[in-house]
Amino acid sequence: MRRVLVAAGLAALLGLSACEQPKEEAAAPAAPKYSGRQQQFYAGQEQLQSVASATVSVGKSGALEMTASAAAPGAGYTNLGFMRRIYAGQPKDGVYELDIVGDKPAGAAAQVTTPVEVKGAWEAYPKDRLKGVRLITKTGNVVAMLPTG
Repeated sequence: MRRVLVAAGLAALLGLSACEQPKEEAAAPAAPKYSGRQQQFYAGQEQLQSVASATVSVGKSGALEMTASAAAPGAGYTNLGFMRRIYAGQPKDGVYELDIVGDKPAGAAAQVTTPVEVKGAWEAYPKDRLKGVRLITKTGNVVAMLPTG
């Protein structure tokens, strides 16, 4: 009886070792992790499709002036702007995150990616802590650093 159990155990071990582990298929890259949490969007508002470049500077009034070259998912997006993300604490690297958003057009518009320029100002930005901004869209983000000096 003991020999039968030992033989059965060895057969089970050999059978398990012969099992090939499934190979992982190439998965899509994981979505980037952001330190801020998105604010609630207004009805009809959503993130733009992508962002190509951005600049930030301190304007004459002292506000942070931001400009982004982005792409909307279709024509007719209005009220383009930036929406700050919510933080539990200040970002350690000094780079604050903002979503690039716009109001979707009414009706079924053709879904043709449309280049847009988004401009906005941040009046009460944290002057002593802000080093740059990360502008976030559906498919990516761009970091624009505040010029030094």
